[in-house]
Amino acid sequence: MRVFLTGGTGFIGMHLVRALVDRGDECVVITRSGRDPWQNTAVRVLEADPVSPGPWQAEISGSDAVINLAGERIFDPLQRWTVERKRLLTESRVTVTRNVVAGIRSAEQPPRQLLSGSAIGFYGPRGDETLDESSSAGQDFLATLAVAWEAAALEVGNEAAITLLRTGIVLGADGGALKPLVGLFRTGLGGPWGSGDQWWSWIHIADQIRLMLFALDQGITGPLNLTAPSPVTVNQFAKELGRALRRPAFLRAPEFALRTFLGEGAAALFDLQKVVPKRALDAGYEFQFPDFRLALKDLAGTAVR
Repeated sequence: MRVFLTGGTGFIGMHLVRALVDRGDECVVITRSGRDPWQNTAVRVLEADPVSPGPWQAEISGSDAVINLAGERIFDPLQRWTVERKRLLTESRVTVTRNVVAGIRSAEQPPRQLLSGSAIGFYGPRGDETLDESSSAGQDFLATLAVAWEAAALEVGNEAAITLLRTGIVLGADGGALKPLVGLFRTGLGGPWGSGDQWWSWIHIADQIRLMLFALDQGITGPLNLTAPSPVTVNQFAKELGRALRRPAFLRAPEFALRTFLGEGAAALFDLQKVVPKRALDAGYEFQFPDFRLALKDLAGTAVR
């Protein structure tokens, strides 16, 4: 299979490209830096900025699938959402997706499937309500961003089958939401933030990649939640991370201080969702790490070495 990717040098993308290559697929990766971390004949790196239309779009033709993962990071590092920051978050998702779709629509040999990034922020802050793919969209900034992101992907029309990857909080030893927290917890200064009652809809990086490949191979279309079946609260997360690292986890960061420091960007810490992967489970996907404690033990054990 020939797979065209944006965002291939990001945290999730790096893992995904390795998994594709390991199973014998060929990858074409668009990157602004031109950096080739794989040094593998099965991976061709093209230096281009997908925010801008260009010759790179012609490379889509002849691909079996396109996986669009481009997007500025929300979590790492956490920062205030200035007007410029919001523009970058939007442009790196919506504009890039529109350019990818334009490449698909103009391809002489269009791919049969587009897997396009999205996020569980689509649902907006909903308290303790359990959310699946049939749940409605929210109205805050992250929700409206995800809605626009998905709408841009859906412009592909009938040119390719489409999967909307509503990704949760991805945990990995080498990136994602876990990595910056490990250092803090190792010093003994870690703990929950705010009340700690907000939900943490997580997924182990191994299941993130396996589920994406499952969607690709099974031809799953429409929205797909990429989260583990057992979301936890921030209080539970902090307790288990402290246990995995053998460090205390009692210091609680006050919500008022974080909201004052981060402004609207504090939504990434507090305006969260309780999301379950109903469509993945219905399709027969079996999680390698369905249990949070085992997942964290696996990842934290690697992260502290």
